[in-house]
Amino acid sequence: MKERSVTHSTYVIERSYPTSPERVFAAFADPAKKSRWFSTGGQAGDFEMDFRAGGKERKSFRIKDGPACENQTTYQDILPNRRIVFVYTMSLGDTRISSSQATVELLATENGTDLIFTEQGAFFEGADGPQIREAGWRQLLEKLASELAR
Repeated sequence: MKERSVTHSTYVIERSYPTSPERVFAAFADPAKKSRWFSTGGQAGDFEMDFRAGGKERKSFRIKDGPACENQTTYQDILPNRRIVFVYTMSLGDTRISSSQATVELLATENGTDLIFTEQGAFFEGADGPQIREAGWRQLLEKLASELAR
């Protein structure tokens, strides 16, 4: 039997956006808006979203000629314009590579919104690992800035 390994990690990303918490929240809550920014490249696949506590989201994609990747999310807690808490797993082909809980906090400021993204993850068999995942989320939150500038 192949020995399994798990790397546990928590990281926090803080971003400021020059727009209201309502607009930032809408970019997470509206499927059309989220599908525009929630992609790190590669070939887009299916995207399904039921944005409510207990609701599910599923996104599939392929990076270059690699195997299909899939993200399956369940929303745990949603406080409009303030907080989104979700759990998600990522799979590469038929292999689950991670399981995480993430929290998005939106704080109104004089200049717009401070977003605090916290992820607590379990990364399996060294698949992508916390450093690559954090870099991926930083890229996504940069794409969110472009979406908000539309």
